Amino acid sequence: MFNLKTRAPKGYQDPWNLPLQDRLKTLAAGSRRVAYFYERADNSTFRYRIYNMAEVLNNSGGEISASYFFLEDLRYLDEIATLADLLVICRTRYDNRVNYLIRAFKAKGKPVYFDIDDFVFDTDHVHLIINTLDLNVNEGVVWHDWFSYNSRLGATLKLCDAGITTNVHLAAKMKAFADIPVAVIPNFMNRLQLELSEQVYQEKRGRRHGETGLIHLGYFSGSPSHNKDFQIVAATLEELLAADERLGLVVVGYVSAGPRLEKFGDRVTYWPFMDFVSLQRAIGSVEFNLMPLQVNAFTNCKSELKYFEAAAVGTLSIASPSSVYAETISHGHNGFIAQAHAWHSVISEAVARDDHAAMAERAHDHAIRDYGWESQFDTIKNALNLP
Repeated sequence: MFNLKTRAPKGYQDPWNLPLQDRLKTLAAGSRRVAYFYERADNSTFRYRIYNMAEVLNNSGGEISASYFFLEDLRYLDEIATLADLLVICRTRYDNRVNYLIRAFKAKGKPVYFDIDDFVFDTDHVHLIINTLDLNVNEGVVWHDWFSYNSRLGATLKLCDAGITTNVHLAAKMKAFADIPVAVIPNFMNRLQLELSEQVYQEKRGRRHGETGLIHLGYFSGSPSHNKDFQIVAATLEELLAADERLGLVVVGYVSAGPRLEKFGDRVTYWPFMDFVSLQRAIGSVEFNLMPLQVNAFTNCKSELKYFEAAAVGTLSIASPSSVYAETISHGHNGFIAQAHAWHSVISEAVARDDHAAMAERAHDHAIRDYGWESQFDTIKNALNLP
């Protein structure tokens, strides 16, 4: 594991926690104004699909301004609808308030877009989702919650004029479901994430794998629903750690490695779920980023964010061949692709190679070029049909 000196800013707080009046002022600043809407702020979908988008648009030199609003702000709906030229609703479940929000914009002849980053709007695929997420199929509340969640998101989507999503695979699902045009804006890194990532990369650059201790494989879980994914590699990791004392494992988030890996003592490290700034440093501290994933219609719609966040800090990814990973990672060039039966051989190959620095540089340059906030303006502007 690399001992990196870079730290998250002291006293870090999520940068999007701003008073409503500040957000209204930001919206009013540009000549063309985009209002984003989400149920409530969080460190995942909201950050990628709203906060990052608004940051890009607000760096257009006054040409375009953007701000974001939540359910608790709808008492100011008339002011928001008057100020904004268009509305982007992100992953928001239908209810009477959402219906009123959409109608307020449409009554003024202003377009409404729906942005979503997961295949969770079509009840025909609830069974697949529940099985993929390893939920209890015998609990009625699970079926109730997921049918409700998908149907309410689908209802909001069908009220909108156009869609926006993260990749072409999910775009095709949205278009078939709602019969509306759908544009793609990939997930990407914001300014703070990119600045910290570059610091981490420069500290790490040039160091040989294992020169400061163990060679660490990292698994970074952003939600509690990845047990089946982790089990794809659990037995392989046990075999590899038993055979090679140079290897260590870092597990971050909600997944437990279980008894089969805990027996390796301090070679297996657990860190809790963390803010996105701290997470970049954690990813940068390991040599390899493991991305096992069940491959099906649900997971093929996932974005490539785990790849580019690792690449930005010089950490090489080893991934299952989902559609997006297979398109993003060229095996042996900027990372590794592992079929379900080949994790042992691919991890062994990755560890044994002597060109890690060159591979990491290619992955890093790819991530900065294609997934940095500064290169997204035209894509966002075109998706929103802004002149």
